[in-house]
Amino acid sequence: MGRNGKSERLSGKNQEAIHQPVLLEEVLHWLSPVDGGIYVDGNVGLGGHSAAILKACSPGGRVIGIDWDAEALQLAKKNLEPYKGRIELHRGNFTEIGEVLKAGNISLVDGILLDLGLSSLQIDHSCRGFSFQRDEPLDMRMDCRERETASDLINNCTETELADIFYYYGEERQARRISAAIVKARKSSKIIRTSQLVEVIERAVPKRFHPKKIHVATKVFQALRIAVNKELDNLETIVTHGSQYLRPGGRFCIISFHSLEDRLVKRGFNIDKSLKVLTSKPVMATQEERNRNPRSRSAKMRVAAVRERIICRD
Repeated sequence: MGRNGKSERLSGKNQEAIHQPVLLEEVLHWLSPVDGGIYVDGNVGLGGHSAAILKACSPGGRVIGIDWDAEALQLAKKNLEPYKGRIELHRGNFTEIGEVLKAGNISLVDGILLDLGLSSLQIDHSCRGFSFQRDEPLDMRMDCRERETASDLINNCTETELADIFYYYGEERQARRISAAIVKARKSSKIIRTSQLVEVIERAVPKRFHPKKIHVATKVFQALRIAVNKELDNLETIVTHGSQYLRPGGRFCIISFHSLEDRLVKRGFNIDKSLKVLTSKPVMATQEERNRNPRSRSAKMRVAAVRERIICRD
């Protein structure tokens, strides 16, 4: 899909993971893991960032890993086996960080990292329709325990609702044209495969309006994934409330992959008076990393730290 920042690649029959987590050196610099610290990796993926953090905060540092993708967690558990005893993995959404920490009798942590990118597991191996480059079921659920799929949205939303999803979540200028074509097409046959949706989009948008650098279906697929997983709502929740789980001086690092996310993070960090913004501009991948991992080109990381709390005494 082109927005994947977690470029852990999978190869072989056993889907062995080769980790190339985005902005790894920058994450370690800004998160500043130390021995004895406790850190939350809110999108643990295949464990690339977590492994590096655990190595940096050895021998006594710990990582609490959270991810809503059960398949990713299984692989992360295997990849992080060398750090057994210092890593805890939980299936859930990063908005549930409070419940996870409470269950572990942890009040405050030293750092929170969110990498909002998809992993190659999800794009290349999940068979859930995250990519338009293969014919797969139009699912797009990060957490398969959720009921609503991308196919449900495509086949049940009104034309106006679909146009709003494509425009506001995908910034798709041809949103109305595409939504009208979808409503017309689904009257003949229910749209349940990625190939069906791609065909409708390609026919709906005149060639002169096809973008030059990305596929014409890119923004629609992005918008659907965001809508299915309520990604912006979840991000707003954690940006608004995440600082309460950090001890004074604790770092809050968020890596985003499109403008909607980045604007939300920037605004949230600036609004939260308990946070001091440490990055006036987003941290981006070096040219070397972009050459090595093209999917990192859209990654933007913003970092803030919790201010020292003033204790009022009578």
